[in-house]
Amino acid sequence: MELVVKSVSPQTLKTATLVVAVGEGRKLGVAAKQLDELSGGAISAVLKRGDLAGKVGQSLLLQNLPNLKADRVLLVGVGKDAELGDRPFLKIISAILTTLKGLGGSDATLALDEIVVKGRDSYGKTRLLAQTLADGEYTFDQFKSQKAEPRALKKITLLTIKAAQAEVERAVNHAQAIASGMAFTRDLGNLPPNICHPTYLGEQAKALGKEFKGLKVEVLDEKKIKELGMGSFYAVGQGSDQPPRLIVMQYNGGKKSEKPFALVGKGITFDTGGISLKPGAGMDEMKYDMGGAASVFGTLRAVLELKLPINLVCILACAENMPSGGAARPGDIVTTMSGQTVEILNTDAEGRLVLCDALTYAERFKPQAVIDIATLTGACIVALGSHTSGLLGNNDELIEQLLSAGKQADDRAWQLPLFDEYQEQLDSPFADIANIGGPKAGTITAACFLSRFTKNLNWAHLDIAGTAWTSGKDKGATGRPVPLLTQYLLDRAKV
Repeated sequence: MELVVKSVSPQTLKTATLVVAVGEGRKLGVAAKQLDELSGGAISAVLKRGDLAGKVGQSLLLQNLPNLKADRVLLVGVGKDAELGDRPFLKIISAILTTLKGLGGSDATLALDEIVVKGRDSYGKTRLLAQTLADGEYTFDQFKSQKAEPRALKKITLLTIKAAQAEVERAVNHAQAIASGMAFTRDLGNLPPNICHPTYLGEQAKALGKEFKGLKVEVLDEKKIKELGMGSFYAVGQGSDQPPRLIVMQYNGGKKSEKPFALVGKGITFDTGGISLKPGAGMDEMKYDMGGAASVFGTLRAVLELKLPINLVCILACAENMPSGGAARPGDIVTTMSGQTVEILNTDAEGRLVLCDALTYAERFKPQAVIDIATLTGACIVALGSHTSGLLGNNDELIEQLLSAGKQADDRAWQLPLFDEYQEQLDSPFADIANIGGPKAGTITAACFLSRFTKNLNWAHLDIAGTAWTSGKDKGATGRPVPLLTQYLLDRAKV
């Protein structure tokens, strides 16, 4: 779907559907007033009948109003508050998109520039709006014999004032790149695990390298992983017929002298739990355990489309965790790339085992900051539910930057503590560290494990177990935290 920005009067624009705001108490917005006057009070007459209360998200479609060039006018309720919060604003946009999808017109025009969103300027408000519209177009039906009907809606025009047009266009440009990255992430997550395995992800990396010139891609096989001394990473994939892959993608859009930022993604393409087998109910959703790697792919795509002036390294630790005669066992001790030894007490705590070696590998790039992204712990869902990602790390400035980016992008995270007291839960009588810390504070002890491998890095950890996908009848990948990560990199690029 094409998004276009124009600075013209709504009554002069020929469009299939013109969307205008109406507040509670039949309060017409600026654009709605203009249309009402031009149509001889037709809108006021309808509202007097009580057909629309103006509550947030309510809508009413009017046909064939006199003296207007628009075929239809969609009145949308915006409530009574002078300033809307993000949630009500998004509810309005979602309601508009739902209605427009059901109409036959190929285009629509939104005259909603007058809506004020608390804490957001023209750029921030439009970014949120455009991203919601673009992401709302996502479908995944490639394995259905009957595909979804092509939608009639091809273009949406956003009206704004001339003075704000440049900012609004910039917001739309950023939003479309982020939505493109989210769609890429969602596609990878929604693919079945018999197709989306570590080798497939390596192929996707190479395809991305061909699509975007200047992206350097290296896919390391199991032999190279063993040669690097990544005993922890290798142990996770050794029970599967699908060999592990370490994927390294380098984008150099900044100055040669600038240190890169690094994103490290957990890419467990299917997680049975290994010998510590998971319960069967809902195990199909463990195809989403590569959500961290998928979000790194999506963020990189957004960065490439925007051509951000930064240097970025993306490292994906990809493996399939399966039980077999060759699988790692509870009680096994492995040696990590850092030289530290790990006692594997639970083979279902495998994400940290692949990430620790990938984080050690990241040191060779001397990054400014490293962020790892992982569907790491069910404990994070218990703590924060499915709305907020968990955030931990060893650098306060980096943590604050990510919290701010999440707030700006409406893709929020919440900091959890990483106190030294929790480290004691990882003590092992036989190795340097155990891979689980018991039933208490599971998200924190998982991050404590990773912190043992990031002492030389400015590091943050995003636990996206609750936010990477939704469950139930309409289950599917969400594309998070691509907005948060892209915003963080936009902030660093100062664009």
